[in-house]
Amino acid sequence: MENLELLRVRRSIRTFQNSSILQKDLEKLVDSARFAPTARNVQPWEFVVVTDKHKLTELAKLAENGRFMAQAAAGIAVFCADTKYYLEDGCAATCNILLAATALGIGSCWIAGDKKPYSWQVNTLLNAPLGMKLISLISLGYPQDEGAFKIIEKRSSKELLHWEKF
Repeated sequence: MENLELLRVRRSIRTFQNSSILQKDLEKLVDSARFAPTARNVQPWEFVVVTDKHKLTELAKLAENGRFMAQAAAGIAVFCADTKYYLEDGCAATCNILLAATALGIGSCWIAGDKKPYSWQVNTLLNAPLGMKLISLISLGYPQDEGAFKIIEKRSSKELLHWEKF
């Protein structure tokens, strides 16, 4: 898939087929995350891949808006050390995972993490070291809808693009 087309067809997918994702593909997703922009090249991120159905169900119970994670084939928790730009760095890594998943035909959905009341519970469940901040939970699976990756209507560039001033 062409890069710009990939950006246009990426979607939040919340319904998944009942099939697993190859370990090598999950490793590719994390590998893509490590190439994300990072302030001062600090690279504060760590990634926990979860494929255990019981753990996915526990994560789904914790994340109120991520109940669908229980049906996912896998999930990735993105953590960052508490650095000055941890949130920006972790969000960039999360975006790389979402885009890489689309390129591999894997559906994904970013489930909020940072500053959520359940973040400390996720840290505990996944045994994250002290000082690590949960940036995001990402659910992963092959989309239930075969045509999930399609361009949908968005605000036009003319509505939101400003030159030289707002």
